[in-house]
Formats: sequence, structure tokens, C-alpha cells
Amino acid sequence: MSFRISLSGMNAASADLNVTSNNIANANTTGFKQSRAEFGDVFPVSAFGLSKNAIGAGVRLNQVAQQFDQGNVEFSGKALDLAISGQGFFTLSNQGASVYSRAGNFGADRDGYVVNPSGHRLQVYLPSATGTGFDMGRMSDLQLANGDSPPRATGEIEVGSNLPADAAAPTVAPFDPTDPSSYNHTTSLTVYDSLGASHTQSLYFVKTANPNEWEVHTQIDGNAVGAPATLQYSDIGELQAPVPGEIALPDYDPGNGAAPMAITVDVSESTQYGESFSVSALVQDGYATGRLTGIEVSSTGVVNARYTNGVSTPLGQVAMTNFSNPQGLQPQGDNGWSETFESGQPRRGGAGSSEFGLIQGGALETSNVDLTEQLVNMITAQRNFQANAQMISTQDQITQTVINIR
Repeated sequence: MSFRISLSGMNAASADLNVTSNNIANANTTGFKQSRAEFGDVFPVSAFGLSKNAIGAGVRLNQVAQQFDQGNVEFSGKALDLAISGQGFFTLSNQGASVYSRAGNFGADRDGYVVNPSGHRLQVYLPSATGTGFDMGRMSDLQLANGDSPPRATGEIEVGSNLPADAAAPTVAPFDPTDPSSYNHTTSLTVYDSLGASHTQSLYFVKTANPNEWEVHTQIDGNAVGAPATLQYSDIGELQAPVPGEIALPDYDPGNGAAPMAITVDVSESTQYGESFSVSALVQDGYATGRLTGIEVSSTGVVNARYTNGVSTPLGQVAMTNFSNPQGLQPQGDNGWSETFESGQPRRGGAGSSEFGLIQGGALETSNVDLTEQLVNMITAQRNFQANAQMISTQDQITQTVINIR
């Protein structure tokens, strides 16, 4: 019996060494979670139950428990590297089977899908059909956009200007855009048609003979667009007309096959103060075709594609998963786990909500292995093994003594 007790102790120490060895081997593995060997004592039970004077029958390995403590977050500078700070796992798809991981060293395959080194595809919640938020009930593979961002025709221009209150009507009439004496002030900006081609839109401000009244002439690429619009200000310099401060221009055909341009000029922020002309805002909502320049991921896991035209398009929100008992997950290798009965059902959500941590883009979570601690564990397990081996040697000597009795 005593031989078997010591043998169980040697087996336990060997298992402890194996766990420690695996932890040390993965000290530099991204997203690795160290394990701990947990043991239980063994007592023989007879038909009459367990006696209070029973001597133990050794030790056995109860479980190898994974420790899901937070690893350090180190910045890598690579856009598709992701680190979780807090609870939760990345949700991956291995040809339809769900895999969960803390390792965020992702890249793009030849089809543009975001995958880990094992080829498992990162899952995201797709943008909702309404264009606001994400559909949390529908997951899909994250695929990077590989085409250009389509253009958007200018539909509205916001003009924040101040016209001088002491201005006089021009000495030259009628208005002629080529003659600066026929207008008081001008400003211009770039607008876009439905094909993404740029055009220059100019606004000419002409003081009329009536008090606090101005005319605005609009031209696109040197062509007049509609009749001049009248701006009327109050005696304290605030805009009174048009109401509500918008000038709807007639459709303008750019002549290049694009759809007619229908532009509204918003002058609700314009004023008539002082002695000088100024433009504080000149904004339009159109843009040209854009090329992909990069990917950025927010702390809530929203993946945005950035383009040269200034547009940022959301591609999805990283799908996070958590479990009631993460230690019950089944290791799959390659930094992945799968759910089991012991882990409980997966609970899904987005980063930064409820029980899920935040996501850091351009960073990786390192292994949570403490090498100093593991080296101490190694020495302790080695001593345990040697002590149990010495116990077997001692028991062998006792046995030999009994055999040699005459």
C-alpha cells in the first residue's frame, strides 16, 4: 500500500511539472492563459464507511484549472491587432463551428476576411438596416472593404458669413462676375456631382439700394444657377428672410453625364454686423470617390474603414462572448477554446457593455504567465518528486529487512 501511495505522489509531482513546463513554454504566446494543477487526497472507503482513523491512500489530480487573469496589453502598431482589457472572448468561426479566443493577432486573408493565424474568421455584428447601430442578433465574418468608397453629390451648403452693415451698393450695374465693381464680396468652395467630379461654386454678395438688403448670385463653374436670392436683415443685424434661412437652387446639369445637381444653400447663420466681411463657416456635404487608407477599431469594437475622401464607414462591431464558468471551456489549441456543458451557455454582446471589457486596437494581450512564479513551482514540484522517490527507496529497504528475517 505504501508503495502505491508514494507512486501516486510521484505521478502528482510529474503532472505538476508538466503543467508548469507548459506554462513556461507559452510565456510568450499571445493571449495564453496559464494553468494550475489542482490535487485531492485519496482515502479508502470500506463497506462500513470511512473510519476516522483511516490512513490516506495517496493523491490524485483533480483538474488542470485554467487561470483567466488579465495579461499585459502591449501596443504593436498593427491596425488589426486587438487586445481585450477586461472580461470576454473574441468570437471566431472555424468553418461554421464557434471558437473563442483571447488572442487578437488578426490579419486579412486573400479574400479580405479578418482571420487569426489558424484561419479562423473574426465574427462581428453587422450594421443595422436602418443605418444606426448594429444588429446584435446577427453575426457574420468580418470582411474588409476592398473597393473604393462611392461618391456623394453635394446636397447642402452651410454658409456662415457676416456682411458689413455700412456697405454701399456697387457703382456698376448690372451684376457681372468678371467685374469686381459690380458686387461687394465673394466666396467660393468645391462641390461634387453624383459621379464624384468636383466643381467650383461661387457666391457673390451684392448690396441693394434698400436698407439691410442684399442679393446673392450663385454660379457653378462660371455658369449662373437660378435668379439672385434676396437676404433681408433686421435693424440688429439678424437674418429675417428667407425663412428658414435656406435658398433652394434650381437643378444644375454639370454636363458630364452626372445627375443634375440639386443644392440648397443654408444662410441661417449669416449676419450683418460691423464694417467687415468675413466667412466663419463654409461647409458642404458631398465628397469624391475615396480609396481605402486604413482600418481603425474603437474601444467598443466598432471596425471602421477610412477613405481618402474623409469618409469613415463602419464594417461591423466585434462580437464578444463570455461564460458563467470560463474554466469549464475546452482548450482546442492555437489559443482557442470551445464551449462545454461545464462552461455554460455563451452570452454574447459588444465590448464595453455589461460584463464585457474594452477593446484596444493596435495592441495585443500578452501571456499571463509569471516566469518567476513558475520557476518556484518547478523547484517545489521537483522536491516533491524527489521526496516521494526517496519514500519508495525507504520502503524498499524496510521490505528487504523483513524478507531477510530468519
